[in-house]
Amino acid sequence: MNKKKIINDPVYGFITIPDGLIYDIISHPYFQRLRRIKQMGLNDYVYPGALHTRFHHALGAMHLMSTTLQNLQNKGHRITAEEFESMLIAILLHDIGHGPFSHALETTLLRHTNHEEVSLIIMQYLDRNFQGKLKTAIKIFTNRYPRKFFHQLVSSQLDIDRLDYLRRDSFFTGVSEGTIGADRIIKMLDVKDDQLVVEEKGIYSIENFLNARRLMYWQVYLHKTSVAAEKMMVQLIRRAQELTRTGHQVAATDHLKRFLETPLDMNDLADPAVLHAYCQLDDYDIWSAIKQWQHHSDMVLSSISRMFLDRELFQIKLENKPIAKSLINKISSGIKKQLGIGQQEVNYLVCHGTISNAAYISGDTGINILSKSGEVLDIAQASDLPNIKALSKIVKKYYLCWPKSVNL
Repeated sequence: MNKKKIINDPVYGFITIPDGLIYDIISHPYFQRLRRIKQMGLNDYVYPGALHTRFHHALGAMHLMSTTLQNLQNKGHRITAEEFESMLIAILLHDIGHGPFSHALETTLLRHTNHEEVSLIIMQYLDRNFQGKLKTAIKIFTNRYPRKFFHQLVSSQLDIDRLDYLRRDSFFTGVSEGTIGADRIIKMLDVKDDQLVVEEKGIYSIENFLNARRLMYWQVYLHKTSVAAEKMMVQLIRRAQELTRTGHQVAATDHLKRFLETPLDMNDLADPAVLHAYCQLDDYDIWSAIKQWQHHSDMVLSSISRMFLDRELFQIKLENKPIAKSLINKISSGIKKQLGIGQQEVNYLVCHGTISNAAYISGDTGINILSKSGEVLDIAQASDLPNIKALSKIVKKYYLCWPKSVNL
């Protein structure tokens, strides 16, 4: 049976899914779960159109990777059929380790773990499931494959992942400032001395790409309302975990309950039962729990749940300098007095910390420009725009969140 499929993607038009191994991977339940995880977590509270999923992003990245590899082949670079397929698999699975709401709960359900580490564990599981056919893809993903530019296409400061999510997220949020010329960038990519480079005539597209990424971070990904929603979600799950672990009844699906009852980390995913439970978790587990938690007897759990359902998000103060401890103490004291609760409960309703972003980091892992003379330069050196160097600066901001319903 011919299993080749064509999907109509809103960003790129028709995308072809190859038959054979890639089709079977996409059909696997662990990959299909990505349909139920939103690409942008809780950003739809700010941009209502941001409802696209990790599934959309993975297919889009696979499409761009296929186009990129074909262009490199047209420039005379030999890429075998196995390498081509392995590259599509590596980019297809690069985000399979994401949990509910993507980055929002990355270190809450699983402690001290990031999604890349979980993605690798799932890829290794799928490799066993598909009789060792993912080994080359795993080597590329972990940068252990001899041809280093393959890994750079999967994970670097100018990788296919970023090319897709910037264009896709800009499209679905309607934030035109994030628009990038992905097609032109791909046409300008080349390989020199086993390193990914950009032809000199593509330098303006790269400048636009870096500026667009910076704008998308501050205007979309780190929008203050999105930050407030994410911190609320973290506090909500932490409260559910504390209540569950101290003997209180907290409604949840069986898979979610496992991560509420016991502190788990990456090492626990070696247990097939834990891995399977994680790969069953998605946004729907959290939302179904929130709808029940709004009626819970615990004031913190029920209050934050209702805030989510009614979009009464925490208010947030965002500053360029550390938040004064006196202000944090004043707000905490006011909440304690007004709601008649103890400090333990207040700690879930007041949260503070830092967020940071660096649009570009120059150096060994930077974006290299291939000049017409054959010289390779970092984009920060090759560009005549002084702000490219400025983009390398890590910008840190400080936040303080607390419920809007509390009058101080």
